[in-house]
Amino acid sequence: MKNYLLAGVAAISALSMSSAAMAEIVIATAGPMTGQYASFGAQMKAGAEQAVADINAAGGVNGEQLVLEVGDDACDPKQAVAVANKMVGNDVVFIAGHFCSGSSIPASQVYAEEGIVQITPASTNPKYTDERAGPGTYRVCGRDDQQGKVAGETLAKNYGDKNIAIIHDKTAYGKGLADATKGVMNAAGKNEAMYEAITAGEKDYTALVSKLKAEKIDVLYLGGYHTEGGLIKRQMVDQGMDTVLISGDALVTDEYWSITGPAGQGTLMTFSPDPRKNEVAKPVVEALEAAGKTAEGYSLYTYAAIQAWAQAANAAGTTDFDDVIVELDKGNFETVLGEVAFDDKGDVSLPGYVWYEWKDGGYDYH
Repeated sequence: MKNYLLAGVAAISALSMSSAAMAEIVIATAGPMTGQYASFGAQMKAGAEQAVADINAAGGVNGEQLVLEVGDDACDPKQAVAVANKMVGNDVVFIAGHFCSGSSIPASQVYAEEGIVQITPASTNPKYTDERAGPGTYRVCGRDDQQGKVAGETLAKNYGDKNIAIIHDKTAYGKGLADATKGVMNAAGKNEAMYEAITAGEKDYTALVSKLKAEKIDVLYLGGYHTEGGLIKRQMVDQGMDTVLISGDALVTDEYWSITGPAGQGTLMTFSPDPRKNEVAKPVVEALEAAGKTAEGYSLYTYAAIQAWAQAANAAGTTDFDDVIVELDKGNFETVLGEVAFDDKGDVSLPGYVWYEWKDGGYDYH
């Protein structure tokens, strides 16, 4: 009997050691994996999968392997909250998400209440950190007031003698960016000829384009996404207009050109310095491209969000919420974006926005 008992203890001990060796940490990314903005979800998923693979290959976090959950919010605020609650149920300790500001802001309330660290790679609305849900809320992207400053100053300086229209899609991101740009432009002494809201998801903007043509609009600034921007730009060209379309970082997807074709030539947009050109990002870009995945737009921002959290967790020696945010608040993190740090609101220290131009099927510095 004694031998049986000893054998049983040994078996339990071995099972326990095996479980410890196989211990896993659940993290997540969430964004528009389906719907009209799914190209951005694909960017986030690609970046997250590559980050998890690379971190696991290097030994994981505190010796434990990462497991990735992927949530689809379709850029819908209610769905985003549902995704957040699902992540709570799945024992997620960190989320790189969401994409749309209108999703990240309500979801952040759930994560804050449940002690889950959230670093968005893409949500730029100032309210996300200005009205921060909790101390575990961060972003590795810029803000719309920074982006709007660059756009507004350029519109006033370079197009001061032109008729400018400003439109937005009523979303937290689109309206926030349009209003930030408008405020800076107006303060610089240039007023818009038109300011209107559009409905996202429509397939025909002919009425809007006809109005822009009647008002002799030379420059159209869009606070919104590539799907609407692409259609509007194409329909302006179809009506014989040479109006310049200018927008923000939501045009950083090849899908924009898929919508416009050659009509997209000359479109301008603001975005952070292209992380694909960073030397430290080269191996990641090559790995993504070799796997047939995208490295554009917010792929590397998602990768960087996971890097920052992983380095903080390693420094803390635990994935405990309180200990990790102490490290996030005081640390400097080596990422594919370069060295990053967070201020007392959770905003990141990164270079500001620069201009890009769409031409010949792609975008590059303007």
